[in-house]
Order: sequence, then C-alpha cells, then structure tokens
Amino acid sequence: MTRKVPPVPGGRLTHQERRQIADGLAGGLTHTEIATRLNRPLSTVSREVARNGGPDRYRADQAHQATRERARRRPPAPGERGREAVGDLEERFTEIMINTGLSRMSARVLAGLYLTDSGSLTAAELARKLRVSPASISKAVGELERQELIRRERDPRRRRDRYVIDADAWFRGWMASARQNTLLADLAREGAATLGAASPAGTRLRDIGDFFDHVGHAMLRAAEQWRQAHGAR
Repeated sequence: MTRKVPPVPGGRLTHQERRQIADGLAGGLTHTEIATRLNRPLSTVSREVARNGGPDRYRADQAHQATRERARRRPPAPGERGREAVGDLEERFTEIMINTGLSRMSARVLAGLYLTDSGSLTAAELARKLRVSPASISKAVGELERQELIRRERDPRRRRDRYVIDADAWFRGWMASARQNTLLADLAREGAATLGAASPAGTRLRDIGDFFDHVGHAMLRAAEQWRQAHGAR
C-alpha cells in the first residue's frame, strides 16, 4: 500500500511553485487541488493567493518579487511585529471578503470592525483608521447594512451613530442571503409559468427556481442548527 506523504508545512514557496499556483488558478483548479499538487498545506496556498491579488489577479512573477521585497525589509523593532501581523491579517481578511462579492471599501470597513477589540466604531473613527473620506465610509456601511453584516447604534453621549459587529452578524447576513435565494426562486418559477414550462427558457427558469429553493431552505436549516448549538454552549 502506498504511504501518503504529508503536506510540507514550512518553507517559503519557490518561484516554480508560484508559477504552478498561477497555472492552476488559470486552469480553474481550487485552492485545495493546487495545494495537493504542490504537497503544501491549503492555508499556505490560500494565504499566498489572498495577499497577492486574489484568484483573478494573481501573477507568479509579481508575487515572488513582492515576497523578496518583504524579506529585504529591516526586521521589525520590538512592538512592531504585532502591528505588522495585524496589518497582514487585515489585508488577507479584506481580500477574502472581496472574493465573496463585497466592494473593496466595504471589505476594508468590515475587516476594520472585526479586528477592533470593541467591534464598534463611528464613521469618523473608520475614516481616520482607513484614511479615506467620510463619503466613502457612508457608501460602504450602507452596503454592509443592506446585507445585515453590521448594525447601527446611536451613541447618546456623543450624538453619533456607531457601526457594530457582533456575534450574530454572520447569522443575520446568512439569513438575509437565504431570503434572497427564496425570492429568486419565486421569481424564476413565476417566469417559468409566464414563458411556459414546455419552452426552453421556461424549463431553464423552472430548474433555476428549484435550485435556489433547495439552497435557500438548506441555508435556513443550517442557520437554525447553528443557533441551537451555539445557544446550548
């Protein structure tokens, strides 16, 4: 029986490995498939892609050069290493959120809130933290509120709104997405009835409706199961 070789946990990626990552992404491979081919942990590949432009913008040469430049930088002074690690985490968090469909500014705002101990910042604090205009913050928080990923609270002492991330944020966002799937299923089925179920377009819409109805209900069941388990803890 062939013994399975465990993934290589350490060591920097080589230029050739980065080219293999780029080729894999171009060929439609998942991060898991690429990691298996390289015999590397999935986290290594995911982190490499996220910090170098994401799946659509990853380029092997640029990624390798950026890594070499980071390696040439002076070692961080005492106290700086933590800030550098947080900055790297924030960058990776932002890239992942962009890949889920958020705009870059909304992803930056969400990352900023998640990585702040209080989980709560005013628009002015967000603007200072991210070094952007208040108008940019206003547009971003509007998108996040519509998706129910953050909520707004009134600060009576400062007479300002605060934007809050809490333990239920992803639950609310997930439920909002499930409701959108249900609405899309209803629309597709109505469209199938309008066009005629026997027509090619009607058949296509009927299948789409069945799919999103199934996915929507599965998402709702999963959310309720998580809430029950979380509540029990």
